[in-house]
Amino acid sequence: MTMTNLELDRDSIGRIDTTDQLTDVLAIPEHLRDALWKAESAQLSEWDSPAGLVVAGMGGSAMGGALARAALGDTASRPILSARAYGLPPWTTPDTTVLCASYSGDTEETLAAYEAAGALGATRVVATSGGKLAELARADGVPVIPVAGGLQPRAAVAYITVAALEVAARCGAGPRCASDIDVAAEHLEELVVEWGPEAAEDSEAKALARGLVGTVPVLYGAGSTTAIAYRWKTQFNENAKIPAFCHELPEADHNELVGWAGAAELGRFGAVFLEDSDTHPRIADRVELTEGLIRDAAAGTFRVQTRGTTSVERVFSLVLLGDLVSVYHAALRGVDPGPVALIEQLKRQLAER
Repeated sequence: MTMTNLELDRDSIGRIDTTDQLTDVLAIPEHLRDALWKAESAQLSEWDSPAGLVVAGMGGSAMGGALARAALGDTASRPILSARAYGLPPWTTPDTTVLCASYSGDTEETLAAYEAAGALGATRVVATSGGKLAELARADGVPVIPVAGGLQPRAAVAYITVAALEVAARCGAGPRCASDIDVAAEHLEELVVEWGPEAAEDSEAKALARGLVGTVPVLYGAGSTTAIAYRWKTQFNENAKIPAFCHELPEADHNELVGWAGAAELGRFGAVFLEDSDTHPRIADRVELTEGLIRDAAAGTFRVQTRGTTSVERVFSLVLLGDLVSVYHAALRGVDPGPVALIEQLKRQLAER
């Protein structure tokens, strides 16, 4: 039951959020710092991977690879791609580094990718909190970047992102970002105050959550915010337990834009445009015009800007905002953001086959 009048303070949210997902979101700044320390504790050497980096994982674990690529932006000197499947892309070679990321360490697709990378002779690194993946890696002498336990996989996004950034630097796919990560953590602490549960009810995060209640969110990104739009989509799926969809500009203006003509007769859709200053100058024009063209068909349209100076800051500013919005949205719907019953049910059914 939707509770649009619910005050989004800690006590009110806590009565719904039984596993305290809110605290895990608010801890993202500390997760970034801890992730950097954990990555350094793995004592990775430096090596050269001319074919770039593949981050193999699923769900929240795969998200870290996409966000790392977004954070590196134009400073990435080699391909950094995600593999969300059983196995690896067919072009993967021994000159590719494969980071196998699984929060639990028991994700069957990632275990298959780990074995495939070994068969190819590719350099492997593992990021996990334990499980079979950690056991295999240690037996094979593969470096393991530890990830903090006790979290939902989606809440470990900072750990996997930092692991991917560190591995990218070690294999020659991009520069080191340690100082930028520290700066981002400090900046995010300020945004936690601005957007967190102690903030005013008309703060950006709370207002956006209320504005999207009763709608199917459609997230639009461009450039570095494309991966963040997908993160917002999956957080609405898992935390708020609602369908959500994402697309990127300018591609959406060549197809999906026309679909908005029939949106109002099918349901209530809310459009969110995630913007960053470091994109092609025509993107801002496209956002403005696209919003204007779909406004009458949408239940609401919203434009959200990244915050910060460095790319890491800006990427994680919207990660934090989206995570908070999804938890607030869950609370307004009276839905516990923690459990993911259908995913667990699917895993049990797969195990029986």
